[in-house]
Amino acid sequence: MPARHHRVTRGDDYRRIVREGRRVGGALCVTHAVSHTQGRDAADPEAMSAAGSGVRSAERPARFGFIVSKAVGGAVTRNLVRRRLKSIVERRIAAGFTGADVVFRALPASADASFAELEREVTRSLDRVRRPAGGEARDVRQ
Repeated sequence: MPARHHRVTRGDDYRRIVREGRRVGGALCVTHAVSHTQGRDAADPEAMSAAGSGVRSAERPARFGFIVSKAVGGAVTRNLVRRRLKSIVERRIAAGFTGADVVFRALPASADASFAELEREVTRSLDRVRRPAGGEARDVRQ
């Protein structure tokens, strides 16, 4: 299980990430992410004390949350999916993923997916979250 500083624990944080975050859909889960340099982190007292200026930097630890509803299956199935997601996230944290708050919402298809399929989906989603949105990366010449 990810350490506490890598987990989204407050309901307000879940709501903020899902409502304001960048959304990446997939067949097995929907990923919502807020970069630490965007969003309302200036109002977060934890971020203010840690960063000094009230703005989270990209070097702050990534935080992850998981939403696995009853639509996915019974308690045993939901917990299996949640444990798999946590294991995948631990690998990404160990690989150096930082700078974002991420919430994964598991879809019913995730119950039948193998660990490898779920890992591919999560990796793809996190890579897309890190990519600039729209045309921000283009060089515009006049």
